Order: sequence, then structure tokens, then C-alpha cells
Amino acid sequence: QVQLVESGGGLVQPGGSLRLSCVASGFTFRSYWMYWVRQVPGKGLEWVSHIYGDGGITYYADSVKGRFTISRDNTKNTLYLQMNSLKPEDTALYYCARRESGAYDYWGQGTQVTVSS
Repeated sequence: QVQLVESGGGLVQPGGSLRLSCVASGFTFRSYWMYWVRQVPGKGLEWVSHIYGDGGITYYADSVKGRFTISRDNTKNTLYLQMNSLKPEDTALYYCARRESGAYDYWGQGTQVTVSS
């Protein structure tokens, strides 16, 4: 069955960096666009970034552009999100997700990122 397992979150000071990872299984990883989305309690889901199957095309939300980098290693079935220059407003639960037919169909359990001094 499809599984997505995120890791790499934690507590970091403003201006710091973290790298999130998401290991995928149960489907042909390289065939799918993959997404990072985040959620703050009491707020809606916010799309962060996504990447084409071969990694050659990426998109970013304006709020993270220039600070975050999405990448993937299809030999390891792993999606990454390098987050630099973190701000308190980046604090959220970060999910990796697969998208099929216009909707997110599988999610991981999420990894918490907290940016605070």
C-alpha cells in the first residue's frame, strides 16, 4: 500500500535551517508530482512546493521562494525540502503528499517544524 513517511522536523531558531525528508513506498515514485504542504493549527492547509517526477520542474509558494528548495532522489524514493532562513511564520506541521486527478490522495503523518528563539 502507499506510504509516505516524513522526518527531519524539529525546533530551530529564526534564521536557522532544517531538511525534511519523505520516504515513499507502494507506488512508482518517479511517475508522480510530489508536494510539500503545511498546516498551522486553526488554519487551512497551505501548499508550499511541488516537483515534477524527474525533478526537473519545481514550483514554490511566494512565502518560501528563495528560502526553500524541493528536490527528490528517485533512486531512494525520497522527497526532500531544504528550508533555510527560517522564520517564526514557517512554524507548522509539514506533510508530503501525492497528487492524483487534481486532489491530494495520500499523505504522510507529518513532521513538526517549530521556529522560535
